[in-house]
Amino acid sequence: MMEELKASASLTIPAELPILPLKNTVVYPISIFLPLVVGQPRSIRLVDEVSVGNRMVALVALKDADVEDPQPEDLYTMGTAAVLHRLFKAPDGTIRLFVQGLERIRLGTFTQSEPYMKATVEVVPDIVEETVEVEALMRNVSDLFRRFASLVPALPEELMMAALSTGDPRQLVYLVANYVRMDMSDAQEILEIDSVLGKLTKLNRVLNRELEVLELGKKIQSQAQSEMEKMQREYYLREQMKAIRKELGEEDEQALEVKELAEKIEAAHMPEEAEKEARRELDRLAHMPMAAAEYSVIKTYIEWLVGLPWTVATEDILDIERARQVLDEDHYDLEKIKERILEYLAVRKLRQERAEELKATESEGDYLRREREGAILCFIGPPGTGKTSLGRSIARALGRKFVRMSLGGMRDEAEIRGHRRTYVGALPGRIIQALKRAGTKNPVFMLDEIDKVGTDWRGDPTSALLEVLDPEQNNDFRDHYLDVPFDLSEVMFITTGNQLEPIPAPLRDRMEILQLSGYIEEEKIKIAQGYLIPRQLRENALREDEITFTVEALQKIIREYTREAGVRNLEREIGNICRKVVTKVASGKSQAPEVITADNVGEYLGKPRYFGDVAERTEIPGVATGLSVTATGGTIIFVEATRMKGSKGLLLTGQLGDVMKESAQAALSYVRSKARDYHVPEDFFNKSDIHIHVPEGAIPKDGPSAGVTLATALLSLLTNTPVKSNVAMTGEITLRGQVLPVGGIKDKVLAARRAGLDTVILPRHNAADLEELPEEIRKEMHFVLVDKLDEVFKAALRDGAQDQGAPSGQDRDRGE
Repeated sequence: MMEELKASASLTIPAELPILPLKNTVVYPISIFLPLVVGQPRSIRLVDEVSVGNRMVALVALKDADVEDPQPEDLYTMGTAAVLHRLFKAPDGTIRLFVQGLERIRLGTFTQSEPYMKATVEVVPDIVEETVEVEALMRNVSDLFRRFASLVPALPEELMMAALSTGDPRQLVYLVANYVRMDMSDAQEILEIDSVLGKLTKLNRVLNRELEVLELGKKIQSQAQSEMEKMQREYYLREQMKAIRKELGEEDEQALEVKELAEKIEAAHMPEEAEKEARRELDRLAHMPMAAAEYSVIKTYIEWLVGLPWTVATEDILDIERARQVLDEDHYDLEKIKERILEYLAVRKLRQERAEELKATESEGDYLRREREGAILCFIGPPGTGKTSLGRSIARALGRKFVRMSLGGMRDEAEIRGHRRTYVGALPGRIIQALKRAGTKNPVFMLDEIDKVGTDWRGDPTSALLEVLDPEQNNDFRDHYLDVPFDLSEVMFITTGNQLEPIPAPLRDRMEILQLSGYIEEEKIKIAQGYLIPRQLRENALREDEITFTVEALQKIIREYTREAGVRNLEREIGNICRKVVTKVASGKSQAPEVITADNVGEYLGKPRYFGDVAERTEIPGVATGLSVTATGGTIIFVEATRMKGSKGLLLTGQLGDVMKESAQAALSYVRSKARDYHVPEDFFNKSDIHIHVPEGAIPKDGPSAGVTLATALLSLLTNTPVKSNVAMTGEITLRGQVLPVGGIKDKVLAARRAGLDTVILPRHNAADLEELPEEIRKEMHFVLVDKLDEVFKAALRDGAQDQGAPSGQDRDRGE
């Protein structure tokens, strides 16, 4: 072979050479013999003809390896003149040959394209620099190639020795480049670079990148191998442990697990269907290898079944007087709810005492409707009225466990029913999970914020709650994960919400609705004295003799620093005062006791936040005070109307809903139809635009109860008669002037009282709702019950629009 290399080196490269196109291969000059396979007919003919001559060809790489019939434009311009060696024909018709690169050449003019390509060539020698930089790069390439060879075992050792022992930088570049994997573009670039310094620099970058890939691959392979070795080691150890246990006559780990689960199934006292399913799954588990993926899934399922309180129940404390005492200790007032809980206890007590008598008459009972054990209550009221804490108090009064689950923002019904076991990581729903945590099948279960459950394309949890909260169905509740019935009939479900309207009607129908209205000022003072102040003293480590609140101070906090239906902000302000007193005590500046009076409240809480501005705002004609109910309780609203030149325009602003807009249109139509009766020009609307605005425009408003307020504001504007500053009103209107009943009367009256108003105009059909008000409010406030809008106008407008008549056009314009 050495003789052939020497002979090749002495050959002279002719000016014209046949061209052998190469796919995905670049042949470098002065390289060792490189094997090639020739299969295309035109290339085979080229090799046959050249092999009988000087055996020299131009080896040029194709730009695109997918080209089947190469043309001159498909070739790179730079290639290598090479000599063919040792060619032989394979049985499949291809030719196997070895080539040796001689020198770089640049293609010139193509002189022949058939049967194969020929072109003039120009020899392009490499520029070899002899500098310190070249020597440094050679050493770096040699070191990198040595690391490369250690990571590629298939690399011939002779090649590595030849590359490392050469002192010629050009030869080093081409020897290493021949055996390093690189992109076709990089290989061709190394060939085309004229300077050996440039070639070494490029090869350095390629070698560094390839080494990073190889070392990372080796690291991944090593990690995978160590993991497999660990698994194999664990497997062998388990097998040895099995053999040892077998020799000692002991059971293996799987048999012990199966035996333990069988004992738990026996002790759980499940219903027949659940026990049958548990034993069926346990039998599958016993015949399944522990390493199987489904083994842990079945085991987890059985553990959920045996962990549920199928028969575990806490015994109710049926002492009615104790229950009343507990409820009174925790909450002030709320008599309706307390009465309902005591009724539930009384029924349970009587049923227990008369069990024998009831059993004797069981055969005559109702076969369609079973005996109900639990209760399903729904507390609806503004924030801060004690709904959630009332649930804890009920549980304490009954002697039961308390479980709370928030439904706010829930959108997936699987949160209630769970996921089927076919899903990876499936679990039971939150109902079953909560019962397992409670460890009893009859807890007090609070479902908080039921009015804020999401219902959209992602799911409808309220539909899943229909079964949970239906006393006729929940004794057979099937969670998707368990797929066996669980009895929820003994659970006392309590749901809470701020508004009743967002709760779907079918769900609302299954619950007993108990309304919690806001507190009046006297009630808030008693709650503060009996509950809030003692709690804040405990939380802030204050003694009773270190701070005292006067009744006047509490009144000022309630009136000027909070405006709410509940007492949450009131407690927050009391806590704020307590913390400031604590700071004084801790710094030694306190003069005990600190007495909080109406005069010094401002020193602790700053300037008042709320003011009674009803009188000031209703001084101008066209402004009326209405009442509405929101999620935070009752509130007053102002309806403002103004008139300007125009032509039959009605502009409604304040983010009003469709129902409220229709009420405004009905109010305007009624006033126009009765214009003559109230001494208003009948054609006033032809030359005017009316603008009705409800302030606090950032808050959406809707509902029909503002009808009387809208009509009163319009008539006040048109007759230039102000509305009485102490009057608020509510009621739906018709086009015929009738006033229809509305809801939320108690909350609305309390809102009027909080705002300092003493007269409320209500629909006559709401008279029965006044019975819900405390007696002191019924005595203190004046209620005007009306059937017609005429009565509203008479009670609301200061001088009575019916008698005053309209001023002249000049005066009216000046008044506006």
